Amino acid sequence: MSTVSDRAILAARAEEATGLHDFGDPWIFENLDALIPILNSEAELTEVGVGGAEAMIVTALSNRLRHVDLIKRHPEILDEKVDVAAVVVGLPRTGSTMLHRMLSSAPGMTGVKWWEAQNYAPFPGEERGKPDGRRDAAKYYLDYMLEHAPDLMSIHPMSIDQSDEELIILGLLFSSTMIEGMYHVPSYARWLIENSRTRCYADLKEILQSLQWQDPERRGVQWVLKTPGHLMALDGVLETFPEAKIVMTHRDPVQTVPSYCSMMTTLYHMASTVDREKIGAFWSKRLAELLDLFMSVRAKAGPDSFIDVRYTDTTTKPVEEGKRVLTEAGIEITPEIVAGMAEWVEANKREGRAPHLYALEDFGLTREQVEADFADYRAAYLAEKVTA
Repeated sequence: MSTVSDRAILAARAEEATGLHDFGDPWIFENLDALIPILNSEAELTEVGVGGAEAMIVTALSNRLRHVDLIKRHPEILDEKVDVAAVVVGLPRTGSTMLHRMLSSAPGMTGVKWWEAQNYAPFPGEERGKPDGRRDAAKYYLDYMLEHAPDLMSIHPMSIDQSDEELIILGLLFSSTMIEGMYHVPSYARWLIENSRTRCYADLKEILQSLQWQDPERRGVQWVLKTPGHLMALDGVLETFPEAKIVMTHRDPVQTVPSYCSMMTTLYHMASTVDREKIGAFWSKRLAELLDLFMSVRAKAGPDSFIDVRYTDTTTKPVEEGKRVLTEAGIEITPEIVAGMAEWVEANKREGRAPHLYALEDFGLTREQVEADFADYRAAYLAEKVTA
């Protein structure tokens, strides 16, 4: 079976594809050099999976080259003021995607779009404000994903124009849970925790400045960010975006863990042969670890930077919850904002989507085990009233 090529070969491919050679601060190579041998030893990649991993790495390095080049040609990008009002976190499958897309769709708000997360740096020769090539590339990739994993639209509906996770951008810096969400690499998840949790956030801020510069209509609006992966490094989020409120979505892990394992099975099996029990064993512990990190940072930071949202409130009264979150984030609620959120909710109802079916037993898990893994979190945040 073939293996993922070493970093020098993949970096050379990115340089050849872009005609560029300056990767900027080389810190990301430390991450990549840790990742590649783990991909080859743990991920159980198929031949298609090896090709996909190499394509992901070359795409990541090509974006890096183009971004560094863009900043050198337009240093005024670094003068852009990025106003992040809120960062939605919470475990996957807790309603965070719905909340994020609803909030970021409101007038005066914005989020990272799926198409621009796939290629955050303009293609060669791209005219400012005319990213047609990147949009086409995103559409092609989404069509490919849905052809090979048709269940995804039931589990996690996607559109190239919907707001999505900057997890993808951080993944292109080899610095987020996107990597372990694409490939079964427990040792790399551990390496990130121990070596590289937070330093990607300075780069993320710079990339947001670039996205705002690329689209002048964003200037003066407020960003709503989102990814459960931020739970790994909330101290970095708070340091980089100190004015932002952290919006924590809460749902019982007894429901979220099997739902997420189902999603991971769909994604992993596009590239590997890893079995369901390995997926369940890893993700139950990993998600519990992310919540432990969240609770540790929150205890140190204090409650003022945090807003708690219950899953049931998001699903039963989404606009009311949206108004509450934005108000607590310091944003004046206008009729236009309310109408914008309501319009998003109406256009994105679940009706018509196939049901997403899953069970703990599908992944070798039991209710008792999950309750034990998440005992501290459940005691602190799933009582009758979410506490500060």
